[in-house]
Amino acid sequence: MQNRDTEYEINELAKEESWRMFRIIGELVEGFDKLSDIEPAITIYGSARIKEGKELYEKTRRIARHIGQQGFTIVTGGGPGVMEAANRGGKEAGVKSVGLNIALPEEQEPNPYTTRAISFHYFFARKIMLVKYASAFVIMAGGLGTLDELTELLTLMQTRKIKPFPVVLFGREYWRGFLTWLKDFALERGLISEKDFELLRVCNREEEVIDTIQTWKEKKRLGGERALFEDREA
Repeated sequence: MQNRDTEYEINELAKEESWRMFRIIGELVEGFDKLSDIEPAITIYGSARIKEGKELYEKTRRIARHIGQQGFTIVTGGGPGVMEAANRGGKEAGVKSVGLNIALPEEQEPNPYTTRAISFHYFFARKIMLVKYASAFVIMAGGLGTLDELTELLTLMQTRKIKPFPVVLFGREYWRGFLTWLKDFALERGLISEKDFELLRVCNREEEVIDTIQTWKEKKRLGGERALFEDREA
């Protein structure tokens, strides 16, 4: 049932609210200004619901720390859970640890492990900043938001709106259902193409994620296991 007090912002845009454009422009300008010096960077996505001490939290923290030790800035959505763990690992590595938070009806508090933080009102402005400066993307377990970010990344690469970079899924068992659907249903019906997933990799161990990113950084060659298809001999 619809809550009468809920503001559905996009549905309720009125003609006179074209002034919102200035706020949108302001968010983009702030992002470009504050993040212009963070490259090379790796963006890590994942659930906000994972608590400190849980296995995924600690794995994310270690992965981010090792990636940071390679000289990469760590970029996240700035919130709790996986995002907090990744920022924490980046901070422990002594690199820039960037959090790009979003204002939500149920307030998402910025985590305390960022060394640079920006708060956004508009999801799409935030999404641009999460993607723009990254040399690779690591996707930990997550829900609808993480799935949205993953599929948008793949679409941006498919349509050549961003450069092709590795997209690493962590945990084959977690992603098995999604990958099975892509291969056995969407691909089987001709709704997607095999070439659209060349850069999609799946890793089960922390060191595989780190090695995949290091190999791409040094050789521009992909390591790791192909997510949808068996690896072929070169």
